[in-house]
Amino acid sequence: MLRSWRERLPLLGGDRQLLGRSAVVLAAVALSIASCGALLPGSQVRLVGNGPGVTDDSVKMVFVGVDLEAVAQITGFQFTEFGSYEDQVEALEDWVNANGGIGGRTLDAVFKLYGATDDSPAAEEQLCNQLTQDERAFAVVLTGQFQSNARPCYAQRETLILDETLIATDTEEYEKLAPFLWSPSYPEYGSFVRGMISTLGDTDFFDGRERIGVVAADTPVNRRVIEDLATPLLKEHGVKPEIAWVDTTDQGSLFQGNDQAAVTFRTKKIDRVMFLGGARIASIFTAVAAAQSFSAKYAVSSFDNPQFYVNNPETIPPEILEGMVGVGFTPAQDVPDSILTFPAGKAEKECIGIYADAGITFNSREAARIALPFCDAMRLFKAAGDLVDGDLNASTWSDAAHTLTDFRTAAGFGGALDADTYAAAGAYRVMRYDSDCGCFVYEGSHVDFPSS
Repeated sequence: MLRSWRERLPLLGGDRQLLGRSAVVLAAVALSIASCGALLPGSQVRLVGNGPGVTDDSVKMVFVGVDLEAVAQITGFQFTEFGSYEDQVEALEDWVNANGGIGGRTLDAVFKLYGATDDSPAAEEQLCNQLTQDERAFAVVLTGQFQSNARPCYAQRETLILDETLIATDTEEYEKLAPFLWSPSYPEYGSFVRGMISTLGDTDFFDGRERIGVVAADTPVNRRVIEDLATPLLKEHGVKPEIAWVDTTDQGSLFQGNDQAAVTFRTKKIDRVMFLGGARIASIFTAVAAAQSFSAKYAVSSFDNPQFYVNNPETIPPEILEGMVGVGFTPAQDVPDSILTFPAGKAEKECIGIYADAGITFNSREAARIALPFCDAMRLFKAAGDLVDGDLNASTWSDAAHTLTDFRTAAGFGGALDADTYAAAGAYRVMRYDSDCGCFVYEGSHVDFPSS
């Protein structure tokens, strides 16, 4: 018999204050619609001169990592040991400078640890101020900033954003924040949604159903993509979505939204549920649903961190994983090395080689889950920076990056960069939970994300 989600979460005694803190951790952070300032006019922006943190001889870049040790201490959740972020950033910096810097400029790479357990719109703005005003960074690499005010804040300061956070970002958002926002490792959200729904159709997820549940963070990007794209696509497959919009702006609304979604789905006898937009909603919902005596077959993706389910059976009972299906585009988030040899592919081998030259090794791909996106960000930053002749700013760098059609991600599959795209991941694989190995597995070969 399943214990309630309050018991399964490490919150003995049902303490509401602790419950709130765990909500932040489970969600990685609560999304917000706040903004730290007016947005720049997207692709109409044309910068001149060197950008912030750039001189004729040097350029500054800041990597932001999430303090997962603090998360583990508070929650008891199990995380793979990721090694020293500082050492990994230093290794990448040494590699760049040993190979001509950034277009001849010496790279100054700095690491900053961010406390995700204290995340809020105010904390995100404070971090943005620190990195853009105090550090004077030309480029920032983000790995865990889910608040909606974060990216506009950096763009407003004319700071290049290499976004390595598993957060849904569609073409409209990239263009709104152009030329500043890029994703070196993950897919554009609209392409992902097309691939996800196509895969669920091919794997019979919708068969025999007239209605399915969709759980999604209530954010501007998610609403736009789900209402304008996902809903029509689902109807083409003969199913109507029952959408549960979860307000993730605070801990109480986060859990309340998932609670209500489970009640609604149970009442309407919905037994197929998919998750869109990430934000760790999938892990929260499945835990909450057990307490509501709601069971279903679930559709997940790399946005939902499938390895989290496998690593935390006390929080997410293994029986909930039965029948899970979806798409994977980041192997370190999805499958063990027994399913996909580590390292695999030219880009991944290059990154692991860079770290190995600095004496840094990883006992599994999951242990390199942060290091590989860090490496992708650095490889893309250098590749485009080396093509810039003259002033280095977000506009000149962006122009160069759009020409890198042969760029391949180390953290994922394929390459999608061209004159119109800002997200580099171009392919995925069908993913299922396999009870025999107690893990997620890939099926078939790579599939290109559909274009619009």
